[in-house]
Amino acid sequence: MRRRMAIGALGPTAVALMLLPACHAGPAAGAGRATAAAAVSTATVTTGEATPATGDVARQVDIGGGRKIYLHCRGSGSATVVLASGLHDSSDTWSITDTRPPVPKTPAVFPGVAQFTRVCTYDRPGAVRYTNPPALTTRSTPVTGTRSLPDMVDDLDKVLTAGHVPGPYLLVGHSFGGMITRLYAQRHPERTSGLVFVDSFGTDIKPLFGTDWAGYVRLLNHPGTPFDDDPAFENVDIDGAVAAVDRAGPLPKVPLAVLSKTEPFAAPEGTPKSLLTRLERAWPQVQRTLVDLAPQTPHLLATGSDHYVQVHDPDLTIGAIKLIMGRIAHR
Repeated sequence: MRRRMAIGALGPTAVALMLLPACHAGPAAGAGRATAAAAVSTATVTTGEATPATGDVARQVDIGGGRKIYLHCRGSGSATVVLASGLHDSSDTWSITDTRPPVPKTPAVFPGVAQFTRVCTYDRPGAVRYTNPPALTTRSTPVTGTRSLPDMVDDLDKVLTAGHVPGPYLLVGHSFGGMITRLYAQRHPERTSGLVFVDSFGTDIKPLFGTDWAGYVRLLNHPGTPFDDDPAFENVDIDGAVAAVDRAGPLPKVPLAVLSKTEPFAAPEGTPKSLLTRLERAWPQVQRTLVDLAPQTPHLLATGSDHYVQVHDPDLTIGAIKLIMGRIAHR
């Protein structure tokens, strides 16, 4: 087993251990942080009304209601790849790496995908930047209160529409970001050309937890970070999210791929052992259910990786995206 830095916590909760003083700093440390800084610094941050179809552009997009969302796009080509981060994570996780040989350190997923097509990512309000020290993003307008999955999907649709990002989209979701991309595809099938789930959350996880479900949900929204009690920290109605996907229509018939971890989740100190046991037992079934969403879906195991497959195995993640791009081109 390859030793990994403790950067993830319990499925879609993305930043708990990164922010706990007693734990490793996570992908924001060392070369990973430098990679993220370089990716951001090369973009011109603007507040203009249009996002060019080529080039490296980072800007705040006005989505109405007095709110703006940070959008970063790079590269050229079609289909446009849209990257959605996990719960509490900013877009930084697509621009950093924490690899060990033989996995190359560069490129990270965002710049790697930009080498062969247009790719965009965005900051949800209340997400954590992988900076030193970590901080809530100031690039998107803060939102307080518990958010629903449909509202999060509406935000994604608004930023892509108002940002004039050309579709259809190959949607790539990490962890809870997979719930966002999944519901987006169900609600906007005409704008969806493909899906890649990166160790993503699934709707069948709730019954697999039994009596530990309530404790798991509490930990997802309060993972033990310094921001847990900040009103602006991302807080999501997990039960409502599961119900929203289950109630929505079928996924469009588009190419799909699933990437899954092989190593245990990191967890905050004091997490009940029964909860962790349930999680590790449930997660492989969740991944298999995602594979079963579409015929001939490749299931790629990121051997030696924990939950942050895109950080630990960026080349595998890029390869999966490229594979689905190829299948889209031959439909």
